[in-house]
Amino acid sequence: MNKIQKILHDLNELVMFKHSIFSLPFIFIAMIVAADGWFGWRLFILGILAAVSARNFAMGFNRYADIDIDKDNPRTANRPSVDGRLKKETILFFTIANALGFVIVAYFINTLAFWLSFPILIILGGYSLMKRVSSMAHLVLGLSLGLAPIAGVIAVKAEITMWSVMLCVGVMFWVSGFDLLYSLQDIEYDKKVDLHSIPSKYGSKCTLFLSKIFHALTILFWVFFAVESSSGWLTYVAVFFSAIILYLEHRIVNKDFSKIDKAFFTLNGYLGIMFLVFVILDRL
Repeated sequence: MNKIQKILHDLNELVMFKHSIFSLPFIFIAMIVAADGWFGWRLFILGILAAVSARNFAMGFNRYADIDIDKDNPRTANRPSVDGRLKKETILFFTIANALGFVIVAYFINTLAFWLSFPILIILGGYSLMKRVSSMAHLVLGLSLGLAPIAGVIAVKAEITMWSVMLCVGVMFWVSGFDLLYSLQDIEYDKKVDLHSIPSKYGSKCTLFLSKIFHALTILFWVFFAVESSSGWLTYVAVFFSAIILYLEHRIVNKDFSKIDKAFFTLNGYLGIMFLVFVILDRL
C-alpha cells in the first residue's frame, strides 16, 4: 500500500497535477458560453476527466521523451523521471493509460469529440518532439492548451464555432507567451545541447519582446471572442483584468529573471480562474 502511495505521489509530482488550473478554466468558459449557462453535471464530470487525462498524457509523454535531456539539466535533474523514483515503464504505462482514458471519455461525450480525440493526442505529444527540430515548439505548446475551449464547445454543441476559435487562438498566444518567459531559465542549457527554443536562438531581449507581442495578441483575440460570442460587459472586464495581469507578469520578469516561477505559475493561475468567474457572472 505504501509503495502504491509513493508511486502516485511521484506521478503527481511528475505531471505537476496542480497546474491543471491552466487548462480547466478555459474548457469550462467555452462550455458555459456554448450552453448560455449551466451545461449539466454529466458534461461537467466528463469535461474534467477529458481535460485531466489529456494533460496527464501530454505531461507524461513529455517527461518520458525528455529523460535524456532532463538528466543533464540542473533545473530538471531532480524530476521523478530522472532521479530513479519512477521507472521508464511506469511512466510509459501512465502515459498510454491516460491517452486511452481521454479517447474513452471523448467517446461518451459525442461522436465528433471521439474522432477528434486522435489528432488532439498527436498535437499534445507534438511539443516534446517539436522542440528538438524547431523553435515553433512554443506555439505548439500554446496550441495544446488552446484546444481546451474548442473541446468545450464540441462537448456542448458538437460543432466548432468561430468564437471558440478566437478563444483558442488567444489561449495559444497566452501560453506561448509565458512559455517564452519560462524558457529563459534554460537558455544556456538549450544552447549547449542544441535544443530549438527562441531564447537560445535569438537571446533574452528578443524573447521578452516577442512574449509581449504574443500577450498583446492574446488580449486582441479575447476581445474578438467577446464580440463574436455576443458576451456581456463582464466578459470585457475579464479581458481588461487579464491585460493588467499580463502587464504585471512582464514587469516582474523584466526586473528579475529569478522570479519567473512566480509570474509563470501564480499570476497565470489567477488569470484563468478570474476569467472563468467573470464569464459565469456574465451568463447569470
